[in-house]
Amino acid sequence: MESQEKAAEQFEELSYEESYAQLQEVLERLEAAELPLADSLDLYEKGVKLASRCGVLLEEAELRVRMWQPDGNLAQLGDAQEL
Repeated sequence: MESQEKAAEQFEELSYEESYAQLQEVLERLEAAELPLADSLDLYEKGVKLASRCGVLLEEAELRVRMWQPDGNLAQLGDAQEL
């Protein structure tokens, strides 16, 4: 259980760019290699965690953008109001 907590903490410290790059590497390895089932499952699990991390970071960025809008709604980039 302790090793799972360390792994979770490791993902929480990654930036979006780092998470996305690692996710791309995982996908490339899964697509390119004929790995043993256990290795494929480990990579898949890592990929799910990385994808989740990317999703969390994107949601946080969306909330920050909403805060910039006077009405709290997301505006299209071309429609963004100047502050």
